[in-house]
Amino acid sequence: MIYPDNAIEKLGFADIKALIKAKCLSEPGMEMVNKISPQTRFDQVDKFLRQAHEFKELLINDAPLPVDHLHPIRPLAEKARIVGTFLAEDEFFAILLSLKTVFAVIRYFNERSGQYPNLEALFEHLPIEKNIVSAIEQVIDAKGRVKPNASPILAEIISGITKAEQEARKRIDQVFRTAQQNGWTADGNLTVRDGRLCIPILAESKRKIKGWIHDESATGQTAYIEPEEVFHLNNKVRDLEFDKRREIVRILTELTDELRPHVPLLIAYHNLLSKVDFVRAKALFAIDIDGHMPELGKDASISLVAARHPLLLLTLRESQQSVVPLNVHIDDRQRIIVVSGPNAGGKSVCMKTIGLLQLMVQSGLLIPADATSKVGIFKQLFADIGDDQSIESDLSTYSAHLSKMKYFSEHADAKTLVLIDEFGTGTDPLFGGPIAEAVLEVLNRKKVRGVVTTHYSNLKVFASNTEGIENASMLFDNVAMRPLYILQTGKPGSSYAFEIAQKIGLGETILQAARQKIGDQQKRVDTLLVDLERDKKEVYEAKIAIAQKEKQLSRLKAENEQLQAYLEENKKTIISKAREEARDIIRNANKLVENTISGIRESQAEKTKTKALRQQLDAELHKHTERANIQPKAKQNPVEAVAIKVGDWVKILGTDNEAQVISIAKNNVVLAMGELRTVQKRSNVIRIAKKDEPTRSRQPHQTRIADDVASFRPEVDVRGMRTEAALYEIEKFLDKAVMMGFPSLKIVHGKGDGILRKFIREYLRKYGEVTRMEDEHPDRGGEGITYAYLV
Repeated sequence: MIYPDNAIEKLGFADIKALIKAKCLSEPGMEMVNKISPQTRFDQVDKFLRQAHEFKELLINDAPLPVDHLHPIRPLAEKARIVGTFLAEDEFFAILLSLKTVFAVIRYFNERSGQYPNLEALFEHLPIEKNIVSAIEQVIDAKGRVKPNASPILAEIISGITKAEQEARKRIDQVFRTAQQNGWTADGNLTVRDGRLCIPILAESKRKIKGWIHDESATGQTAYIEPEEVFHLNNKVRDLEFDKRREIVRILTELTDELRPHVPLLIAYHNLLSKVDFVRAKALFAIDIDGHMPELGKDASISLVAARHPLLLLTLRESQQSVVPLNVHIDDRQRIIVVSGPNAGGKSVCMKTIGLLQLMVQSGLLIPADATSKVGIFKQLFADIGDDQSIESDLSTYSAHLSKMKYFSEHADAKTLVLIDEFGTGTDPLFGGPIAEAVLEVLNRKKVRGVVTTHYSNLKVFASNTEGIENASMLFDNVAMRPLYILQTGKPGSSYAFEIAQKIGLGETILQAARQKIGDQQKRVDTLLVDLERDKKEVYEAKIAIAQKEKQLSRLKAENEQLQAYLEENKKTIISKAREEARDIIRNANKLVENTISGIRESQAEKTKTKALRQQLDAELHKHTERANIQPKAKQNPVEAVAIKVGDWVKILGTDNEAQVISIAKNNVVLAMGELRTVQKRSNVIRIAKKDEPTRSRQPHQTRIADDVASFRPEVDVRGMRTEAALYEIEKFLDKAVMMGFPSLKIVHGKGDGILRKFIREYLRKYGEVTRMEDEHPDRGGEGITYAYLV
């Protein structure tokens, strides 16, 4: 329940409905917008909010919904319900287009089953009756006209009309040519008079052609004659046109009779299109105001985070301005908020924002507030906003306020949201303040929720000393003398009457006289409020600074984590590169050994040739050994620690990492390792002569690999082993075969019951290097041997 009736208009809810209505595509959708009103059932409000939220997500993130034709079906269905009536061609065409839209919408959501559950509920259990569309399409063409072949009789009639028209045209053309040859015709061609095709004949020659004169020119010089033989043909065409019209009516009546049993389903389709249009309009409006779905609660409470007035938001957006967000909390402990502060500081906008957003939520509309906001359900909303003086009711401004206060105090309860603007004004402040305080005490005792704006000091003091009532103020910059439009709870605010008066240029004499007229106590209170306001502003600025520091800290933390991840990734890259180099060494060693063996075989182990080949192999190995022996020396003999300057190369102690100094700050140095940057203590680095990345000694390993290549055979025998031992042995041989570039691995596992063979093959399938597996030839072991072919 909303009291008074004009409270909705004063809060701006009617303007919200008008903006949503403009988003609708159909009259039924607009009618549903007109019926929007706050609901008090939790399940209903929750359903409406979720539908709007899902449609908003659909519009933003999904393919467009096919809503090309939203013609109202209900009126046509109601007309078809009456026996003996028939729908016209254009009416059937409108139904056809709307039904195609209905079926397209249902298919759209069926293809996304489960993605939009609350929207799917709009057409739950609604069938797609294609017979209706098929029946209409057999009669109505793509332009909305009855098809010429809708019935055999109609096709015959249309054919007869065509033939008669052709014959009539042929005959009149013959008569026209004859008249032209004889000089009987006037200037011009054949023309239509009274729906008949006529020949323009000179007045003196009109008796020379038998026929009917349908018209003559203004001067009387020309007569328009329809020849006699053509007249009879045209009459035949007209008779056929009447037959055609009667046949079309018969066809449409028959089609209407066929449609009549489906009238309830057609009305259901109409309701679906109306709801889709309605929810779509709500979602489009939500996108305009950056609306979100708040968390809905069953208790009477409000917790708005970053809330903005939707109408003010749209207005300021046009001028490229922004709205200062509002944060407010009302619950069982903090029931009534008394907002004070300077004029034009945003008190009324704050109160109206709370009331309007509450109305929007309970009407199923998304609100321009953070999604973390929590909004409950109120059974009643009472508002006293603006001047409601009435000549007819003999009410003054204050009398109108008192009438509302009487109603509020009698009918409000714990499920009521009360909004009172400029509480207690309209009469002598000496009496208006105490009356307002008494009313506020009654409302608080009844555990009413609400927002009150005021300038009265006694209400501020009462709020400070009363449980359940909380002071709040709109922040004001008392240096620049401008409002900040920021609500802060906990402390009352000053009206800044003297400061504002001074800013606009009111005389100092007047201001001084005014200061002398107010009591000392009031001056001290106002001064205290100004000081509190200044402190609040400093606290607020400190909070902003802390928030910025926290944001900067979060950014640095994220950068550090990103750097750590990059280092880990770089480490993986270095290891991968080292593995690739190891593979190259193995391949080269393999080739070297194979070439040596091949040379020995070709020389048939001739001693001189064999000796030369061995010397060549030893020389190659010696070359790597020399390089390996030199590099550790370079690594172990860095330049003694001296003064480090920008551009020097240093090594980080305890690691093998080398980097270049890019800057020095006190006891720290900033180092560059490729694209990475790090900070180290001076004592943790030592300067080296130059960037000479040490190469690890590979000779001993290469020598072992050369020996392994010479002796390795890609064959493993696991007969008699347990499964785990067999797989471990196979893994070792498989790794060597892959690294040494062998094309296949022979695994001898025996036949037995085939269990070991099965486990081995399942294990090998996990390796990407194994392309396929085959059994040995039956003559050489068959299923007892597996060949694993490698990449």
